[in-house]
Amino acid sequence: RRLDRVIIRFAGDSGDGMQLTGDRFTSETASFGNDLSTLPNFPAEIRAPAGTLPGVSSFQLHFADHDILTPGDAPDVLVAMNPAALRANIGDVPRGGEVIVNTDEFAKRAMAKVGYDSSPLEDGSLDGYRVHPVPLTTLTIEALKEFGLSRKEAERSKNMFALGLLSWMYHRPTEGTEAFLRRKFASRPRIAEANVAAFRAGWNFGETTEDFAVSYEVAPATRAFPTGTYRNISGNLALSYGLIAAARQADLPLYLGSYPITPASDILHELSRHKNFGVRTFQAEDEIAGIGAALGAAFGGSLAVTTTSGPGVALKSETIGLAVSLELPLLVVDIQRGGPSTGLPTKTEQADLLQAMYGRNGEAPVPVVAPRTPADCFDAALEAARIALAYRTPVFLLSDGYLANGSEPWRIPDIDELPDLRVQFTTGPNHRLEDGSEA
Repeated sequence: RRLDRVIIRFAGDSGDGMQLTGDRFTSETASFGNDLSTLPNFPAEIRAPAGTLPGVSSFQLHFADHDILTPGDAPDVLVAMNPAALRANIGDVPRGGEVIVNTDEFAKRAMAKVGYDSSPLEDGSLDGYRVHPVPLTTLTIEALKEFGLSRKEAERSKNMFALGLLSWMYHRPTEGTEAFLRRKFASRPRIAEANVAAFRAGWNFGETTEDFAVSYEVAPATRAFPTGTYRNISGNLALSYGLIAAARQADLPLYLGSYPITPASDILHELSRHKNFGVRTFQAEDEIAGIGAALGAAFGGSLAVTTTSGPGVALKSETIGLAVSLELPLLVVDIQRGGPSTGLPTKTEQADLLQAMYGRNGEAPVPVVAPRTPADCFDAALEAARIALAYRTPVFLLSDGYLANGSEPWRIPDIDELPDLRVQFTTGPNHRLEDGSEA
């Protein structure tokens, strides 16, 4: 059956590999040529107990044969790895949607933990959906018997079984995922082959079981994309590449002074890999030291950057005011998250606009640049650098947790398309007085 768009949500415990599963499905969808938008959603780093509602992790993917701009609101397909994942997400699935459930996890104790008095698979509460009960854990363990793994090791591959099943349902390519698994577990070849076997078993299950009588096809979005070379990219990665490109176009070394904070830490991690492009990264002891070091680098002639989130902006405000007074170019990259202070580090909210505009002492105006999509983070970084260098001012770059972790296709630009950001510095006096003396 041909469709023009589909929204899929993978949901389970934090340790069930939902982010990896969604990322692999996304990569294969991108290589197939669909337009796509993703929404990873995971609990805080301090994990809730397994099997509870606060501990549910999910990954949503919207892909289509035309241009799309959001990861969607209501998933057409929900893959629920346990009762908590079902209860936390079933309210978003429209009536008639498909629900794939790992029946092996629906034990009485697991259901009671999330408030189910009876099994939702048997009490009629899911009658409005097309439910596919699949014993994912049992089928995965059975498929991996020949590898001699412990039950716990074999169970970890159930996400690959689910990925194989969904790949069959939506005609996704398989070669890339198998190659990825062999690379990821290159030092443990038996585990690599076990995951490949689980992936293939899920594909074969979809093809042979009578419960999945229909597969779906979403054609490539050839009309949505201008001609060029594309890759799938997340917002934080695009922003990192944009900062490197800006430094190269400005013919300046790039300096990042940063203190790790969710969801901005990925930029520090990525830039630390690119010393060959004249990038220097400094992981400071706190937020204030991070921006202080960056401001010193700006004074010394570098394209200076500091990365943070809302709580860090509050700590950096005094130094940002100093940068305004000194008229130094400084990029303050704020990957916004939900709530004040240390709250909700993994949740998305555009919470810092007023703080970015007015959160300093006295009159200290600062330009604010905000990307609109994950791929647009690349262009936003170039624009923020252009403004900072041309007008000798700190600039806020406001991304957020959704843009940072979400992904979409990105056309890799030619170097000739990038703006020239070089600034001609004065090497002599500004002007002469009427008597001929230098001012």
